Amino acid sequence: MSDATGLAIMAEGLRFPEGPIALPDGSVILVEIAAGKLTKVAPDGTKSTVATPGGGPNGIAMGPGGQIYCCNNGGFVWHEGPEGLRPHGVPADYKGGRIEVIDPASGSVKVLYDRCGENTLKGPNDIVFAPKGSPGEGGFWFSDLGKVRARDRDHGGVYWAASDGSRIVEAAFPIFGGANGIALSPDGRTLYAAETETGRLWAWDIEGPGVVRKDPWPSSNGGRVICQFPGYRRLDSIAATAAGNICVATLVSGEITTVSPKGEIVGVVKMPERMPTNICFGGPGMRTAYVTLSLSGKLAAMPWGEPGLELPFG
Repeated sequence: MSDATGLAIMAEGLRFPEGPIALPDGSVILVEIAAGKLTKVAPDGTKSTVATPGGGPNGIAMGPGGQIYCCNNGGFVWHEGPEGLRPHGVPADYKGGRIEVIDPASGSVKVLYDRCGENTLKGPNDIVFAPKGSPGEGGFWFSDLGKVRARDRDHGGVYWAASDGSRIVEAAFPIFGGANGIALSPDGRTLYAAETETGRLWAWDIEGPGVVRKDPWPSSNGGRVICQFPGYRRLDSIAATAAGNICVATLVSGEITTVSPKGEIVGVVKMPERMPTNICFGGPGMRTAYVTLSLSGKLAAMPWGEPGLELPFG
């Protein structure tokens, strides 16, 4: 394990930040889930509102035409105490989850999907676009964490959807402990998803848009577990590196854990709080890691030991 050498706080006072997108000018767009908005953080820490979709904007990604695609989980009830701000339950005005397209120039918000067939989306969480030439080209993969209630919870799942709103496919279901972070291998042919409550990192081989090769029973969703995290660790967002490693924002233990494609834990970096929720890469050579510290409402930046993977739309 290593310390977060060189970590600097870019911004504070954020209302449960997640989903960072690093921009070429050194600024970062992220969501403030508890505030229901997208915020741009300039290199000097200045904050400005990009859009206010309401509900619970969660994972975001740059998509075609410079538009931002947003997983909106529908909102949470919030608890604020000595440990910080954290989600807790389902709000009274919850009406389901959705995938939104946001114009960063105007702040306009359009709902692209709110269901897959007869099943409504419950809590879309994270999103990644398929690269050109990959089996999922023309769309994006996203996770649905589901919602947790006092006595029961939804099953999570993984989906593929066309960027133009024309088609959505349930690719893998159920992911019992909630499907959270999602990422692709550099060639776009392997899909990864983090299961929050079990501390499992899943993988599937991609065969086409929304089609993954399924392992037989006893796999619950056709995937293969490539890494079972030790001890009590809950998994949040993930991001791939150029070499194909998977960096996992690891809750409770407060770490960024790097897992090889073979499932070996090859690096652990300790964060300054227990809830580092998301990581993305940017900066010169894609060697800067941006990490959301959600309990304390901060955005951190630090040098990373290997370059991150360049995403299809930046």
